[in-house]
Amino acid sequence: MEEQEVFSLPRLNEPAPDFTAKTTHGEIKLSDYKGKWVVLFSHPADFTPVCTTEFMGFAKRNDEFEKLNTKVIGLSIDSIYSHLAWVRNIKDNFDVEIPFPVIADLDMKVAKLYGMIHPEAADTSAVRAVFVIDDKGILRAMIYYPLTNGRSIDEVLRIVEALQTSDKFGVATPENWHPGEKVIVPPPATQEDAEKRAGEGYDYVDWYFSKKELA
Repeated sequence: MEEQEVFSLPRLNEPAPDFTAKTTHGEIKLSDYKGKWVVLFSHPADFTPVCTTEFMGFAKRNDEFEKLNTKVIGLSIDSIYSHLAWVRNIKDNFDVEIPFPVIADLDMKVAKLYGMIHPEAADTSAVRAVFVIDDKGILRAMIYYPLTNGRSIDEVLRIVEALQTSDKFGVATPENWHPGEKVIVPPPATQEDAEKRAGEGYDYVDWYFSKKELA
């Protein structure tokens, strides 16, 4: 029985695996982006229709990521020449410029580091994955999608904004939270603090569930 190669997944709240790679914008090193947030996303292959829609989606929202101090980086297991041809093809056919670098990962070095290869999905293609890395180089979120279905750029932006809000204000965010909405106050950790919670001026439901507006 043939043994399958096992690829480990990176883990949340640990340093994101560093790498150096060739891209459509020249060679990059992940650790050079410390001080900025990074959205690293993989796609199965160049010149495929679902991936084309996703690339255009990320491109059209790139300014919004930049306003969040976030660098978008794409990746697939294709050559640099394939990437360059595809980026030019998107410009010619859809009049959309791709403003972010695309990693050429023919040796699957980065894909293996980040657990992007799922043999039951495809042996030689990276699944649709998104990795959100904070400005200290820590992996904060991972999202995986099947080969057949495109991801939501709205959701990627939303999770970056939510994580940055949690970091800045020491709060959590509820389901489908968007900027301007109330946030969740961390629950008290002692019985004494739980007794006090009702009188602390929050939008109070119970000792463990309170919300507030951000100033």
